[in-house]
Amino acid sequence: MTRRSRRALLGAALGLPWPALAQRPAGACAGPVFLTIDTGWAREAEQIAEILRRRGVRATLFIADEKTHRGDTSLSEGWAPFWRARAAEGHVFASHTWRHWYFGGDPAPGRVRYASRQGAGAEVLDGPSLCAELARPVARLREMVPGAVVLPLWRAPGGITTPNAVAMAAACGLRHQGWTANGFWGDELDAAAHPNAVLARRAIERTRPGEVVVIHWGVRSRRDPFAAVLEGVIEGLQARGLCFAPLPPEGVGAMPAALAPTAPRGA
Repeated sequence: MTRRSRRALLGAALGLPWPALAQRPAGACAGPVFLTIDTGWAREAEQIAEILRRRGVRATLFIADEKTHRGDTSLSEGWAPFWRARAAEGHVFASHTWRHWYFGGDPAPGRVRYASRQGAGAEVLDGPSLCAELARPVARLREMVPGAVVLPLWRAPGGITTPNAVAMAAACGLRHQGWTANGFWGDELDAAAHPNAVLARRAIERTRPGEVVVIHWGVRSRRDPFAAVLEGVIEGLQARGLCFAPLPPEGVGAMPAALAPTAPRGA
């Protein structure tokens, strides 16, 4: 099958006319898309990594020590080969907190409430303890992947921040990086209400140059993994002339935390 016919079939499957997926001249780039990947359940991690490798996409990987489908955690020793391979492919890294708990308010100046959604605990962090929470996944990654490129960025679980959390992290030298409005591709949403074909079509139609996109290495609660349509989305955007690049060290403007979708339990 030729590339042209493959795009025509992709357009038909997603309900898009052929011109929407028309190929730009070789080497042309309408602007970058900043794909970011949070750790998540990691069930589709190898599948997604292969898609990115095949499509020549480099991303920014936000890492936390989350539980995975294997019964371990994403920064345990068993995942070291996976992260080493991603670093060798040119992906870059940033902190997603160590425990992947959620920020839930500022009880006092220089303090932020931090709690597990699974009932594993809750505490109030001061500046040094927040810095330690954000630094720990990076330190662990560097043990497993010496030489990994780590950006001075962080992302709160669910993208949910507080004014104190943002300010306290900035004092540690870290800028918060969320995602843009059209960069939420929906891999956390319920598959029955938001089927893959609909999410894919929206992603291809709405993603614009400069978008910061968020997906995960797998979401436990989603019945039909978004990974099944990810390659079609990337190909569709590349056919529109969009390029993919890691985030710059200073980050990219993103939607306010108050507007960020809340990640469901089990994500």
